[in-house]
Amino acid sequence: MDEMEKKATEAQEDVKLKKLLEKEEKAGRKLTGPWMWIASAISVFMVLFYFYTAGIRPVSVQYNRGLYVLVTYVFIFLTYPFSKRSPHHRPSVFDVVLALLSVFAVGYWIHEFEALNYRMGSETQLDFYVSVLGLLLSLEICRRVLGWSMTIVGLLAAVYCYFGPYMPGPFAHRGFRLERIVNHLYLTQDGVFGVMASVLVTYVILFIFFGAFLKKSGAGQFFLDFPMALAGRTVGGPAKVACMASTFFGSISGSAIANTVSTGAFTIPLMKKAGFRPHVAGAIEPSASIVGMFMPPIMGAGGFLMAELTRTPYVEIMKMAVGPALLYFLSVFTMVHFEAKKHNIVGIQEDLPKPMEILKKEWYMSIPLLVIIVLMLLGYSPGMAAFWATLSCIGVSWVRPENRMKFREIYEAILDGARSTLVIGATVGVIGMIVGSIALTGIGLKFSDIIISLSGGHLPIAILLIGLASLVLGMGVPVTAAYLITAVLAVPALDKMGVHPIAAHMIVYWFSQDSNITPPVCVAAYAGAAIAGSDPWKTGWTSFKFAKFLYVGPFLFAYVPGILLMGTWQEIVMAYVSATLGTLAFSAVTMGYLIRKTTVLEWIIFAFGTYMCYHPHITSDLIGIAMIAVVYFWQRYKNKKEGDDGGLKTPQPA
Repeated sequence: MDEMEKKATEAQEDVKLKKLLEKEEKAGRKLTGPWMWIASAISVFMVLFYFYTAGIRPVSVQYNRGLYVLVTYVFIFLTYPFSKRSPHHRPSVFDVVLALLSVFAVGYWIHEFEALNYRMGSETQLDFYVSVLGLLLSLEICRRVLGWSMTIVGLLAAVYCYFGPYMPGPFAHRGFRLERIVNHLYLTQDGVFGVMASVLVTYVILFIFFGAFLKKSGAGQFFLDFPMALAGRTVGGPAKVACMASTFFGSISGSAIANTVSTGAFTIPLMKKAGFRPHVAGAIEPSASIVGMFMPPIMGAGGFLMAELTRTPYVEIMKMAVGPALLYFLSVFTMVHFEAKKHNIVGIQEDLPKPMEILKKEWYMSIPLLVIIVLMLLGYSPGMAAFWATLSCIGVSWVRPENRMKFREIYEAILDGARSTLVIGATVGVIGMIVGSIALTGIGLKFSDIIISLSGGHLPIAILLIGLASLVLGMGVPVTAAYLITAVLAVPALDKMGVHPIAAHMIVYWFSQDSNITPPVCVAAYAGAAIAGSDPWKTGWTSFKFAKFLYVGPFLFAYVPGILLMGTWQEIVMAYVSATLGTLAFSAVTMGYLIRKTTVLEWIIFAFGTYMCYHPHITSDLIGIAMIAVVYFWQRYKNKKEGDDGGLKTPQPA
């Protein structure tokens, strides 16, 4: 009976998880018959064409961006239904008509690309009609895949261009004619075919394809086996395994939600079995998954956008991002350790292989990631690195007979990769409309003045306001879109206040991840709750607790340039020594535990010591260390006096 109840509970949790994920992105059709073959042909064309452009021969802008938008729109109209009542295994006539209209609208832009540049400002009536059609198709694409929230944001951005004279004071502008608005948002490279389309075709979709091949090759198993061997036996072992595995998988998947679902399906039950409370187990995984968004070599889509917006080589963005990503990892990892110590949770007591055994047996599975890192450090483009890394996945798969990628497996990886691009591809039109509206109206510069005015010129308040704006925006749009929109609006304000442009972008990028783990939305945390079978609200706030360094990092970027490798080597070393000490102390303060639970007075002393440690100066570091040492030795004295481990029970095997 208990087994039946357990299965019924698991089934209910799976249903909850499915519903939650469908809120984030709509479920597509499972095409059958000739439509399945048409969709497969589109997938094969997409993957092979963009690997060809990345690794063999590049093509001109109109074909590179235009064909991607065209293929994505057609693919989405065929695979995502208009409504729940639409056919589930084939597109309706209406869907086919919209797909054909997409071919016309995007094909027109490709064909007229050079002529449009010559007649900019003197567009024809046909240009206008095609632009209206293209924007309507872009809105419908977004609605089908991502729902109404982001679609409405895009529509409001376009409406704002027209009604500028009627807006209140700081948001007012002179307004534009409908023809000017529509043509600007669709035909120019500030709109639908602008920066988002450029970044997607140049970097992002290639790494999505790479992720599909890596998964199919079986190489991903190494990134679960090695952390298990390394940390599985230690205090709170399963949670530490979750932190390490999520770091690896998150940097490849590019999505905290996808990472939470994939690795969490394995790690969350292990954490619960070890003794972590369900809401804690459900919170640790999404908190750890965030680090994958910051960790090179891939960094989700945000790192590539940052490189494009700042005109900085991506390899330089990678170098700057490694240190902060490791500090975030250290923060979650040590919080997990203190949580386990507080509740006497030991590691996995089963017989686990040693780390060196795993390395000797599975080291070759890390080759695809090493190919990416080495090629980019040697100066090759990210696209070229993704091309060769994907080919290496096929080679790596042949080491083990059960993982060998033959024609069928390669074909399946191509289908999975192309399908995985549709969610972020659905944003390209609407993000183009939003960014184009910001450029047309000049609201970006006005927004920076508003931030400076509201903050009174105080940088800490400005950073908090940007964090709040990013959180609110992240409730309605995906995190990549939240980053891009907030960056266009807020980076000029930080620049005016003396923050380095890359530091300003890092601030916005880190804040853009907060909607994954900060209530009330926190979809990644809710996904963890669904797997753990815990209260989503409680899990969300616990996830926020474990991910608090997400709100510390932006202040370090603003005030400690050495964190982003800016300055002399002495300044950089001092910055990281201070930040490491501060992060270790910050984790203990957050969890209220060092070698025993802290009292209120101990916590206050400890918190001030943490603050002093974050200052990159030898004097402040020594003061901070001294204050932390006082708390440490006082707690040690109390433990010795009480004759036990702080009044805690002896740890029991999980």
